[in-house]
Amino acid sequence: MKPLGIIDLTLIFPHLSQCIRLKVEFVVMDSCTTNYFILENNYLSIYGIDISNQKDRYFTIGDNKRQKVGFLNNKKQITVIKNEETSPEKDFFTAEQLREAEFNHELLEKMKEKLIDLLLKYKNVFATDNKPLGAIIGHELDIIRNVKKPYPPLLRRPAYPASPRARESLEVHIKELMVLGVLSKVGRNEQVQVTTPVIIT
Repeated sequence: MKPLGIIDLTLIFPHLSQCIRLKVEFVVMDSCTTNYFILENNYLSIYGIDISNQKDRYFTIGDNKRQKVGFLNNKKQITVIKNEETSPEKDFFTAEQLREAEFNHELLEKMKEKLIDLLLKYKNVFATDNKPLGAIIGHELDIIRNVKKPYPPLLRRPAYPASPRARESLEVHIKELMVLGVLSKVGRNEQVQVTTPVIIT
């Protein structure tokens, strides 16, 4: 049997001499063959409650065993609060690999959880330290960065002015990439190994 969740119920044992009110936390099980509440003995022994499920279902309280009180069947449906199923792998994936991810604020919590589950299922397609280009099979690339002289011919080409139309398109594209966080301005004090400057004149 699989636990579905937990519920908090208040049980009242009415009696002529005294009434007992118990607030008990129950675990709801899947595919359970009985429709009864299963109580631990510590709930009952504290108040001297004896429950009999023989021919007639009744209970007694305290030393008065002659005063028997019967049970009534209750068919009222109960809403179960399900426990969130978490796993260490999902927690690590959310905390580490999705720590810089931003989700649409219009997504409901259930939609966000489904999206995280989908990303976790296909996590191998994303770029990692060992696979900087993601899970690419058959199209692997080896990128060699040449940062020492003599530079290759493409890096030694002189600067050339862009046409007004190309300059306008390039400005729009660069602004979009900066808004998305793909590009950022490099300050004078930043030490970077490789840069590809774009100077718009």
